[in-house]
Amino acid sequence: MPDQAIGKVASVQADLMRVVIKVEKSENYKEGYGFELLCVVRILLKKIERNVLVGDKVIVGSIDWINRRGRIEDVINRKTEIHQPPVANVDHLLVLFSLDQPKLEEFLLTMFLVEAESNRIPVTLALNKAELVDKQTIMSWKSKLHSWGYEPIFCSAVTKAGLDTLQLKLRDRTSVIVGPSGVGKSCLINALRSNHCGFAPTTDSILGSKWFEDQRVGEVSARIGRGKNTTSHVSLLPLSSGGYVADTSGFSDPKKLELLKVTQKCLALCFPEVRNILSASDPMKCEFSDCLHIGEPGCLVKTDWERHLYYIQLLHKIENGEEKPGTKRAKREGDVRYKGGKPQLQPKKLRRTSRKKMNQSLLDDVEFDERFFRR
Repeated sequence: MPDQAIGKVASVQADLMRVVIKVEKSENYKEGYGFELLCVVRILLKKIERNVLVGDKVIVGSIDWINRRGRIEDVINRKTEIHQPPVANVDHLLVLFSLDQPKLEEFLLTMFLVEAESNRIPVTLALNKAELVDKQTIMSWKSKLHSWGYEPIFCSAVTKAGLDTLQLKLRDRTSVIVGPSGVGKSCLINALRSNHCGFAPTTDSILGSKWFEDQRVGEVSARIGRGKNTTSHVSLLPLSSGGYVADTSGFSDPKKLELLKVTQKCLALCFPEVRNILSASDPMKCEFSDCLHIGEPGCLVKTDWERHLYYIQLLHKIENGEEKPGTKRAKREGDVRYKGGKPQLQPKKLRRTSRKKMNQSLLDDVEFDERFFRR
């Protein structure tokens, strides 16, 4: 329609959202041409807690094509959703760490991998800055991570080593890159979005778009040995090989990383080693259905796997987080009623009490003297 179209949310900043709309091939536009609109969200969506995330496919109305403005009218049902960072319609997670500057820490890496595995989305592990370490260090980490159940990709945004393999992993997917600050997420994205791998760009031109600008790159602090945040918000960016990648803000302080979606019961399944042990013992199962694999009678998972101590630490961390009052857990969309295919307000939750009911409640609280009415 002239004032309505379907687009994808590329970034969210405060109450404004950048939505990219692809235009079909016609006499005036060639294939791959499109627009980027700056949009606000319809008030009704906020009232019914229908939150809009980066990666969402949305219906945009009241479009001003000249000034490139619009309003998001509705959100099309999303396939997947992750909460940390908040991105929708993701089908691949890339956990990125660096081998040096900052140095790779096993426990921090385990926390990121557990958080990624809890989303039940395919996970790829990549280790950046391979040019800063020797081959022996790379082989040592490769052997260790193989025992964890991962086949890491060793890459370098400087020398371009391993980027062709990584490019194929990301091709035709919507991927989210997560990792600590300073590991080179933005620098790696800039390298992946170039044409050094021989792939042709899939999008020719998008009017008013910042999609093709390089991401801002920071440096690792020499004093604390950690990176500084240069990415302030989540952005969905196109890759030259096809697909999209979301650059997310990292954690400059590892203590701020919380396992919001992971419970004690599902923690073990976030470790590929435990999943392999349980699948190898099929159809045998642990004696107790709520077994936490910490030495219960009849437990099939022993303590001879490498990350067992990290598993115990995370169990205690999750237990303390669940028992601590006021702990913020992952927010979920509120239940929405639908009538005729359109979302409706929830009863007795968002509606204001009528004046008639308020006055009636005041009258009910007043005790009248019967003699007053007799007179």
